[in-house]
Amino acid sequence: MRKSATALVLVVFALLLGACTSTPEPAAPQRATTATAASPLQAAASGSLPDLVQRVEPSVVSVQVNGGEGSGVVWNADGTIVTNNHVVEGQQSARIVFADGSRVAGRVTATDPRNDLAIVKAARTGLPAATFADRLPRVGELAVAMGNPLGFENSVTAGIVSGLNRNIPGTAQTGEQSLVDLLQTDAAISPGNSGGALVGADGRIIGINVAYIPPSEGSVSLGFAIPAPRVTDVVEQLLEDGTVDYTWLGVSYTTLTPEIAQQFGIDAESGVVVESVEPGGPADKAGLRPGDVIVAVEGKALENPEQLLGAIRARRPGDSLPLRVLRGGQERDVTVTLGEQPEGAGLPR
Repeated sequence: MRKSATALVLVVFALLLGACTSTPEPAAPQRATTATAASPLQAAASGSLPDLVQRVEPSVVSVQVNGGEGSGVVWNADGTIVTNNHVVEGQQSARIVFADGSRVAGRVTATDPRNDLAIVKAARTGLPAATFADRLPRVGELAVAMGNPLGFENSVTAGIVSGLNRNIPGTAQTGEQSLVDLLQTDAAISPGNSGGALVGADGRIIGINVAYIPPSEGSVSLGFAIPAPRVTDVVEQLLEDGTVDYTWLGVSYTTLTPEIAQQFGIDAESGVVVESVEPGGPADKAGLRPGDVIVAVEGKALENPEQLLGAIRARRPGDSLPLRVLRGGQERDVTVTLGEQPEGAGLPR
């Protein structure tokens, strides 16, 4: 991770696969789950895995910036490269290194810190564009991570899709960037894989690698990627006008802790406490009030803010989000019609 990133809250950015190979690996959240299956190499025993790698490899690049190196994926033949925002954060230029060893200058043209995506325009055309999947993979499908971990360029690791819609607890309240609604994989991911490709069995990009939990936290192969459908949505918006429309609930909130529950006499073991409501926003129109405790979303018990934020980001403005709210000791169902966050709105969720 680059030094500029380490100045931010370490609880979040210990997980990010920033570029610098000399940065010590800081502590990371300990809570995560996995569901692994048989080795994907068994499924690739026919030799199809090397063929897949050979086909996709030209579309995966190294993104070099002052002080570090990350990865990127070719979006189109005109030189558009997709990578993570944290790889190029604070930079205006980068060097792009292709699989054949050739190097060209790159210019950072658009960034989306909230989804941790960025666009770099390479000074080269006629590039081999990757194909991005238009839907989520199934748990257990082949997942191949391609990138430049720790400076070892053109590296490949294989695993499976271990989980969908994963949220990293503790990241929803540490700034505008949150690690939510991610793919989980047991394909080995290391610093420098940031912005690289997570590839499915058909050669399509199923995700952009973004984070991992290090072994020092007791994990075994816990890596995460931004799902391809979200990448496509964000990149298309960035290419159109350099901005991204964010789905908006219009509240600020915090985790319901045992201490808060005891202090305010809240009869719930888990949930999210609404701290404030934006006047005229979607939550306000639906009747949410400060002090409400959101105990379920989409009929599922709500354990942390990341689950709520993940549900919001999985929708678009105008979509409905069903919530169950505890108020005055009684539960009630509330459906919020999500909006588009106004420019300059003080509440990011």
